[in-house]
Amino acid sequence: MLAHETVLLNEAVDALEIKPSGIYVDGTFGRGGHSWQILQRLDGNGRLIAFDKDVAAVAHGRALDDARFRIEHSGFAHLEQVLDKLGVNLVDGILLDLGVSSPQLDEIGRGFSFRFDAPLDMRMDVSRGLTAAQWLETVEESELAEVIREYGEERFARQIARAIVAARKTEPVKTTRQLVELVGKAVRTREAGKNPATRTFQAIRIYLNQELEELEHVLPQCVSRLKPGGRLVVISFHSLEDRIVKRFMRGMAQADNLPRNVPIRASEVPMGRLKLVGRAVRPDHAEVQRNPRSRSAVMRVAERSDV
Repeated sequence: MLAHETVLLNEAVDALEIKPSGIYVDGTFGRGGHSWQILQRLDGNGRLIAFDKDVAAVAHGRALDDARFRIEHSGFAHLEQVLDKLGVNLVDGILLDLGVSSPQLDEIGRGFSFRFDAPLDMRMDVSRGLTAAQWLETVEESELAEVIREYGEERFARQIARAIVAARKTEPVKTTRQLVELVGKAVRTREAGKNPATRTFQAIRIYLNQELEELEHVLPQCVSRLKPGGRLVVISFHSLEDRIVKRFMRGMAQADNLPRNVPIRASEVPMGRLKLVGRAVRPDHAEVQRNPRSRSAVMRVAERSDV
């Protein structure tokens, strides 16, 4: 079992350009690596608001005795609603560290990993929603194939869906081992160094937890709640996540389109709401060697530029 190590820890917190008396949001507390580092840079007037869907992560956060810190048992998609509840209008920086934490992967009962034989749960928030096993009991073959293809970018999605639907006629698919074996038989070619079930597990997890939909929902909220000069820092671990972040940031960085040859002063050209900060950042070789789970991470940074 790998110990939890926060990915791009210093790079992400540095990118926030912490103001000691500022207000910051950690949209995915996890085990608090980024939050702890942010708190180290705040003075007595600073404030940090953290979010997490995971009951265990929230319990971990609530054990932190710091008057400057508050954690909410909520997904970051409810950012504006929670800030309104807390009486907070604008913040100085927002960090979103997407994906699954090491404790979630390593906790056998969660069913996120195929390294253990465990119940197929896969929920980030175990207090609500269908488990993966419950969903697989009734999902239509065509929908299952679409989920595996779209969210897992799996070219054998149709064959995998057919195998799962055929197998459940005999017995329910309730464990990670059952799912791994079914996928292994349906995938005809294997990627070097990758379990053939990787993409299917990833797809089901992303779909059940509505990870992409929640990301699309929160990004505009982040922009509307950042102060001018405030930073948005997003770390993604999946190409679909990174594509959403990249397109959103680039779109928000563009000024309003005006017709050609409109007589207007340069100072009057409307600014984009965000300014891109630097290039995408990836873990260096040393971090990947130390923490192999960081290898797919991509960090993008933007700054609120309009007033």
